[in-house]
Amino acid sequence: MPVWCCRCSLAGHFRNYSDTETEGEIFNSLVQYFGDNLGRKVKAMPLVEETSLLEDSSVTFPVVIIGNGPSGICLSYMLSGYRPYLSSEAIHPNTILNSKLEEARHLSIVDQDLEYLSEGLEGRSSNPVAVLFDTLLHPDADFGYDYPSVLHWKLEQHHYIPHLVLGKGPPGGAWHNMEGSMLTISFGSWMELPGLKFKDWVSSKRRNLKGDRVMPEEIARYYKHYVKVMGLQKNFRENTYITSVSRLYRDQDDDDSQDRDISTKIEKSNFIKRNWEIRGYQRIADGSHVPFCLFAENVALATGTLDSPAHLEIEGEDFPFVFHSMPEFGAAINKGKLRGKVDPVLIVGSGLTAADAVLCAYNSNIPVIHVFRRRVTDPSLIFKQLPKKLYPEYHKVYHMMCTQSYSVDSNLLSDYTSFPEHHVLSFKSDMKCVLQSISGLKKIFKLSAAVVLIGSHPNLSFLKDQGCYLGHKSSQPITCKGNPVEIDTFTYECIKEANLFALGPLVGDNFVRFLKGGALGVTRCLATRQKKKQHLFVERGGGDGIA
Repeated sequence: MPVWCCRCSLAGHFRNYSDTETEGEIFNSLVQYFGDNLGRKVKAMPLVEETSLLEDSSVTFPVVIIGNGPSGICLSYMLSGYRPYLSSEAIHPNTILNSKLEEARHLSIVDQDLEYLSEGLEGRSSNPVAVLFDTLLHPDADFGYDYPSVLHWKLEQHHYIPHLVLGKGPPGGAWHNMEGSMLTISFGSWMELPGLKFKDWVSSKRRNLKGDRVMPEEIARYYKHYVKVMGLQKNFRENTYITSVSRLYRDQDDDDSQDRDISTKIEKSNFIKRNWEIRGYQRIADGSHVPFCLFAENVALATGTLDSPAHLEIEGEDFPFVFHSMPEFGAAINKGKLRGKVDPVLIVGSGLTAADAVLCAYNSNIPVIHVFRRRVTDPSLIFKQLPKKLYPEYHKVYHMMCTQSYSVDSNLLSDYTSFPEHHVLSFKSDMKCVLQSISGLKKIFKLSAAVVLIGSHPNLSFLKDQGCYLGHKSSQPITCKGNPVEIDTFTYECIKEANLFALGPLVGDNFVRFLKGGALGVTRCLATRQKKKQHLFVERGGGDGIA
């Protein structure tokens, strides 16, 4: 398959706008980014036809976002010029924060000092901007209150920063692949993105609202609809798979006399630097792959961490009866592969996904052996953090974990048996497993299947060293809890790589309500740098345009 190749004009590369936008509006957004003098030259360039295909380009994009889940969507929303302001009559219940907000009521939150605003705030994220943005959107939510947001949003098109959002599937990311029979852990309102209330959207889709928790499939549809209704489609490309993101070291003073087009002059001006080369392919309707190569000044990693399920790394784990995801296990049950089996299913893990698997098997009358390393009294177990009234199904699993544990004096229980402080030593070809207790005692059981649900890792294979060097522990894989990407907590720029940003689960924010803070931090950083470039452009360019 040949590379899709076209040397587009700068304006053409950002032409994938809705029909209601005029060439003048597109021009205005580009002028704001590049400066008035450059704008006069851009305006004369022709526009190409709309296309959903990526194209090789000599143009450098200001921002490329890898990942089109809620992190990438929210960042695109803010880079598109949407700005949060304190509502005219809003009073935040935190009096100290409220007084700080009043000091600069006329400024958007993007234009304020995020470190100053977030000082002293506490919440369930280790990233202060995430806690700040969450308390502005959901004041005192952790205390059980349902106060309205103190923010309102304005579209200020002159703040638009050209960008692309690349994703494997439709907007919404991994939410389109989650098991549809389970409720989300968070309330629907906590899953919403700025500017579109989830309750308003979901009430127009179904009549009866039973409680505040919703199905993952509803969240996936909401995110897809959000991109459309907010007019963000022009920035999104689906069915894209990234194979390489590498930093370029280019001599800015190198001059090619044959390369005189406007895009080359832009890059040689030092106002947009070709920092990153992004290679991959786009899968098209007939199943074939069209390679592409793009360049970016900044890259934002918003991939999430659900790409690669974690493995036990033990003997026999690659046998076909061992699953590593809920969709795999659910498909096996739905196809009747486990129907009528008398041998139990082994479920490994103590998190909510493992609990989902327990419920799935239990409700299908499949006996369960549930193995996990922790004590049932471990305060870090997620069940300890969930109110019983809101999450009765998970507390049912936790109750069984505590009261139906294995003992040497009894056999396996008919429906469910837990094995606290145990781990799996190996799987055998005859569908047996070997378990070992914390005291060293070994046990062997015959299984009908095994499901290993001990977390997941992001797929950062397109980065150097699988992206490990970006983490707090550079010798270990990136994980949401154990080894997130190390960032500046106010800009979300990677400590070990300039012009590379990370947000969402990659930096430890696994809940949608907190990952939105990453979009705020990145947007403020890029907007601040854009202003500095424009001032520098005016000072250096004078009346001659590009230096």
